[in-house]
Amino acid sequence: MSKKKIIIAIDGYSSSGKSTLAKEIAKSLGYRYIDSGAMYRAVTLFAIRNGVVENNIVDEVKLKNILDNIHINFKYNEARKHQDIFLNNENVEDEIRKMEVSNTVSLISKYAFVRARMVKLQQEMGSDSEIVMDGRDIGTVVFPNANIKIFMTADVESRAKRRYNELIEKGEDVSYDDISKNVRERDYLDENRTESPLRKASDSIELDNSNLSREEQFEWIMNIINKYLE
Repeated sequence: MSKKKIIIAIDGYSSSGKSTLAKEIAKSLGYRYIDSGAMYRAVTLFAIRNGVVENNIVDEVKLKNILDNIHINFKYNEARKHQDIFLNNENVEDEIRKMEVSNTVSLISKYAFVRARMVKLQQEMGSDSEIVMDGRDIGTVVFPNANIKIFMTADVESRAKRRYNELIEKGEDVSYDDISKNVRERDYLDENRTESPLRKASDSIELDNSNLSREEQFEWIMNIINKYLE
């Protein structure tokens, strides 16, 4: 295989399986995986803990003031076999996946100053190439010149079911209706925010995995990547 060093950008809708696929690609290639969505979730968790959000209302001034107190990095977890996210040296990989954060992250990530801070950090993390990064604006804003861009989507029911099963397996007390509502609301907020709305880059390849297994979508994308590397 070629020694090319490339950046792979995977964008798409909430619960479309971006992170799962990105992790598998990174592991197969020996690349670094960066979950940009987890970074926004970490900011959201910090904001919740510090009283920035109350009754779905964000104190914008307070949010600006706490940003300098937020330090994010990733460390490889041998047990999980992937990178865990750390917020101010605390492993918050599980905490950021809970419904309270899921219901709030779109409110926090819509702010231009939050996105500017995260984009700068993401670009620094990917400066040496050989990375797989997933999110909402990786191929359009963070790495518009990424070598390979994938845009993932699936119908709402499929995505809600995946998210519901994932949380149930973790022992969370959630309802499918609440999950489905959250997915629809996040779609609307992601598509309609002023800063970096969710868009398919003109040069990205769309993957609708509504009816695909993990193995099928992994094989599909690895064929694309291997052809590029050859």
